[in-house]
Amino acid sequence: MVSPLYALRVLAPLVLLVPLPLAAQQAAAPSAPAATAGPRYAQPDDPWLFRGTDIPPDREWLFGEMPNGLRYAVRRNSVPPGQVSIRIRIDAGSLHERDNERGFAHLIEHLSFRESKYLSNGQAIPTWQRLGASFGSDTNAETSPTHTVYKLDLPNAQRASLEETMKLLSGMIREPALSEANLKAEVPIVLAERRERTGADMRVATATRETLFAGQLLADRAPIGTVETLQGATPKAVRAFHDRWYRPENTVIVAAGDADPAYLAALIEQHFADWKVAGEPTQAPDFGKPVAPPGADPEMPVGETRVVVEPGQPRGFNYAYLRPYVQVVDNLEYNRGKLIDAVGEAIINRRLEAKARSGGSYLYAAVQTDDISRSTSGTFVAFAPLSADWRAALADVRSVIADALAEPPTQEEIDRELAEFDVIFANQVEQTVVQAGSKLADDLVQAVDIREAVASPALFLDVFRGMKDRFTPEAVFQHTQRLFKGTVVRALYLTPVTGEASAADVAAALREPPKADGSSRIAAQDISFAELPPVGTPTAPVSRRPIGIFDIEQLDYANGVRALVWNSGNEPGRVTVRVRFGSGWRAFSGDEGVYAKLGQMALVGSGVGPLGQEELDRITTGRKVGFNFEIKDGAFVFQGLTRQADLADQLYLFAAKLATPRWDANPLERARASARLAYDSYGRNPNGVLGRDLEWLLNNRDPRFATPGPEQLAAVTPERFRAIWEPLLKQGPVEVEVFGDIDTEAAVQALNRTFGALPQRQAIPAEALARTPSFPSVNGQPVVLRHSGEPEQAAAAIAWPTGGGSAQLPESRKLEVLAEIFSNRLLDAVRENAGASYAPQVVSEWPLDVNSGGRFLALAQIPPAQVPQFFVEADRIAAELAATGPTPDELERATEPLRQLLVRLQTGHTFWLNQLEGATTDPNRLAQLPSLMSDYTRPTTEEMGALAAKYLQPGKAFRLQVLPEKAAR
Repeated sequence: MVSPLYALRVLAPLVLLVPLPLAAQQAAAPSAPAATAGPRYAQPDDPWLFRGTDIPPDREWLFGEMPNGLRYAVRRNSVPPGQVSIRIRIDAGSLHERDNERGFAHLIEHLSFRESKYLSNGQAIPTWQRLGASFGSDTNAETSPTHTVYKLDLPNAQRASLEETMKLLSGMIREPALSEANLKAEVPIVLAERRERTGADMRVATATRETLFAGQLLADRAPIGTVETLQGATPKAVRAFHDRWYRPENTVIVAAGDADPAYLAALIEQHFADWKVAGEPTQAPDFGKPVAPPGADPEMPVGETRVVVEPGQPRGFNYAYLRPYVQVVDNLEYNRGKLIDAVGEAIINRRLEAKARSGGSYLYAAVQTDDISRSTSGTFVAFAPLSADWRAALADVRSVIADALAEPPTQEEIDRELAEFDVIFANQVEQTVVQAGSKLADDLVQAVDIREAVASPALFLDVFRGMKDRFTPEAVFQHTQRLFKGTVVRALYLTPVTGEASAADVAAALREPPKADGSSRIAAQDISFAELPPVGTPTAPVSRRPIGIFDIEQLDYANGVRALVWNSGNEPGRVTVRVRFGSGWRAFSGDEGVYAKLGQMALVGSGVGPLGQEELDRITTGRKVGFNFEIKDGAFVFQGLTRQADLADQLYLFAAKLATPRWDANPLERARASARLAYDSYGRNPNGVLGRDLEWLLNNRDPRFATPGPEQLAAVTPERFRAIWEPLLKQGPVEVEVFGDIDTEAAVQALNRTFGALPQRQAIPAEALARTPSFPSVNGQPVVLRHSGEPEQAAAAIAWPTGGGSAQLPESRKLEVLAEIFSNRLLDAVRENAGASYAPQVVSEWPLDVNSGGRFLALAQIPPAQVPQFFVEADRIAAELAATGPTPDELERATEPLRQLLVRLQTGHTFWLNQLEGATTDPNRLAQLPSLMSDYTRPTTEEMGALAAKYLQPGKAFRLQVLPEKAAR
């Protein structure tokens, strides 16, 4: 059954960021009568998903099966209110393609959006936007090796819009317009998507797939297809694939949302019960199975191995114990066995991490067991060598695994993992009433894909807790041993250096018997929060008052700490703690940027008081505690997701980090090694170059925002890291937000013991407060950067400076609306019309903590020859918007999705936390909150035009292009 442990980690689906069609300018066709009668084919007493299993059916779902073979599952869910999530799954993906059809499953997904029975050409995106579904998030689709799934999260789902939606979806699935004209329009877009993915990452993924799944269809069936088959696609050939697989017996429809399940079931039946396809169903192809080479050693049956050389890429080693995929009987005992497997896997992963932290020969290592695309079952081992001595790294990883296969784990190790699992499963039970309908729908689709059932969080927790006595050292030991047996063992080594290894070298190293090393076994050492020193003297706030928004209260402490506390009352088991302090990026001078970047990676791991990284892991075992760290424009931010039972401990860790930080060197060394290994890869494609240099350039080449290079990283010392960061943890006001399912008085007492007990905060230095972002000089000719990757890849970006600070919050919100309008026009220009970029992006960024640094940015990845045209189109759009503003329809297409998004987001405490952070020191956050909805949803076309004229001036733009080195030569 799909459980909290399940994740498809390998061969992730190919996601198509194209929205489903909605209701505008449809091709003329009579509507079917409204679904007023109840469903005829519902099966409440014989749910098809649970046939043959002893897993109790989840009665929240209503299942049905029509005479034509189409199956459905529907349920009521009010998270978020007013939304219905619809998924249509076709049991056909890239594994169902013939050699001359590679890429067709994904191509049909695109074509279904372009034009279908009830939707005229090109109306998909605007249609759904008018009904409030945003492009790419509310509407989406994916093609994987085993299925194609069409996804829609319909906001404000009234009966009229639901009926129209189901009609439009039925036309897309049953009768897409697979014409020559549509192929000519859509194939370039798919090829653009493929082109943007081409490069080292795709080559490595392809080589990995070909090696690990050699001899199986999965080896050469990437969902994106090939250039040859896509360019050779004809209406007849594409129609043949569609007719072969798009059949009712291959279709499952799932709907979960704020509607009567009987009505949803009847609506599905209304539009799909009469669907018939001529001919007998085609049997799915044999996906094959892994086979060992002749003469392989049964104890270590090494098969295919491969070395891939990709200059600039960090080293990586993957090997797998592969077994034939066998369709299981998904019953309770099978899932109990999977849980024991998971404990054994978790113990090994914890030991591997401990060895890496202690200064081993690899940066990271992990083991995971999974069934891949109904093609193979495998145990996969992945690690990143720190140097060219990959043999040493392989030996170290295998030594940890060999120890796990030689001796059972201790009961203490098992109990530690059980405590981790228990808190995860129990918290999911707490959050049952706030499970999103979209997640429930996705989980059921996933269950259909892997041919298993679904289970409620309560059932899964009961199964887990009911088998605690079965998690013995001997049982975990036996399950672990089975995980590392396979029909064949295959491996791939990725290196940036030619001649470092050969396939034969890799095979020989795998055949070498490993030496078991138990030094990374984690000794049992109970650590209790009760034993930790107090932060200081508990102190009550000097002021406590409501802020006038819901029941949110503000607490002011004498030491300069201020807090916002809110029991939101509608999200059981969910609490967010956010701590803002100091001056953020303003705190650093030019040569300290490398320490800022490494601080984001290593500051938390360097420890708290007596707790190093291992002790932090141990003390939080069995607790829901988070510790994320981020540097923002004007503040540093800690954040953790927790629950009421662990809130006091969460607050203690954050406060103790400020009061008594620890400075272990190993986390810094590991962060530096990670940054060094990644650096060379940035120059291998346009996106990498943008990730490396865009922020630096948009901040006028401020060295604080430059990605640290090898020389800077080599010069880093633990002593200077501490010298820079230690005073920063003491500086500036502190704001703590505690929002969610809390006992307010208990939360206040915990704040008194932690943040109220901190010493008086030090002032932020004047030179830090004086640092403000600056924008680069206007350039008529774009700045040119080069990448060393594919010659057909390039990127272009154009940015205009805007503003910053909270005084103009309403204007910043309206600029986000303008960005949506600009994005829709740019999408039409470079994607729909030219097929040049798969997903151009337009964003407006407006920092609230500082009074400058905002920018309006448009960028796209495109072929080099089309870079000049990108700037022409961007300039044209900016000029036209400034001159005449958008049309009313364009404005509606931008504001309606924002309206629906805001309505949904407002039901969660995180939305209000994001709006109110900083409000204890900045009155504008509160004062301008009432206009939020109108700012986003009721701007006028005249306001949009005025904003474009104010900010998108041709004489203010900064331009950047990333071109290939190969083309330059």
